[in-house]
Amino acid sequence: MDGKQLQQQYKRHISDYKDWDQQTHASEWMLFEKNMGTHLSIDETALSNDELYTVITNKAAKGKKGALVAMIRSTQADKVIEVLLKISEKNRKRVQEVTLDMAASMNLIVKRCFPNAHRVIDRFHVQQLASEAVQELRIKYRWQELDLENEQIAQARKLQQTYIPQLLPNGDSPKQLLARSRYLLFKHKDTWTSSQKQRAGLLFERYPRIKQAYELSQKLGNIFRYCTCKEQAFKKLALWYNDVEASAIESFRTVSRSVQTHYLAILNFFNNRSTNASAESFNAKIKAFRASARGVRDINFFLF
Repeated sequence: MDGKQLQQQYKRHISDYKDWDQQTHASEWMLFEKNMGTHLSIDETALSNDELYTVITNKAAKGKKGALVAMIRSTQADKVIEVLLKISEKNRKRVQEVTLDMAASMNLIVKRCFPNAHRVIDRFHVQQLASEAVQELRIKYRWQELDLENEQIAQARKLQQTYIPQLLPNGDSPKQLLARSRYLLFKHKDTWTSSQKQRAGLLFERYPRIKQAYELSQKLGNIFRYCTCKEQAFKKLALWYNDVEASAIESFRTVSRSVQTHYLAILNFFNNRSTNASAESFNAKIKAFRASARGVRDINFFLF
């Protein structure tokens, strides 16, 4: 059978698409109030041509049938709020907890639409900020090594000599050491392989500021990993702020200010140790489905 003909037959006759009650507005918003629960996640995803959609999911469904509460073609707070207010006030007030990222628009959406819910900023977004601060320092040193190498090559040519790069005990040049250390700086040192341990030792010996930044990042992660209550975490965060100030690493000062701005919602993690992993997983399923369909041509039918 011709594949395109089968597709058209399925769309127009076999499936229930023609009778779908959300068909007229699906590309702008979809709402499934029956899927509401007490614990929700909110996140954004790109569907087609980098068009961003705000997705609200029910944690209790664990990414399976009944997970999707709403999908709205916008990340602007007023547009998303307008759609979510179509959900009955009774159901919205039943929501006890919503996990989200640090975006101000997401915070406003949850505050307006789910007034009784605790807002929990995802711990992995906080840790990602710290990891990016470490990477910023690594990249800064890499540019410096590139400039130094270019100067040495130019000097060697001027003196009509052959340039011989400096090689470290593991066979890396300084610029290669910095480039190849990217992934190990994201990982906990207990998970490093033997070659990564050697590379990290050389990196930290040569660039002690990177070691200092890496340790700050790991200390922040350990607060989420080992603290059992808000009070304990609050004290550990206060000590971490002091360490950041003492380090004088500007990128970490920015991370520290972000954490201080959102610390109440960050500490709500310790109520139930909730994360936004379910929302990220749901987004991954949407992207996998989009890939299997080789892109999105008809957005309404794709969403159906």
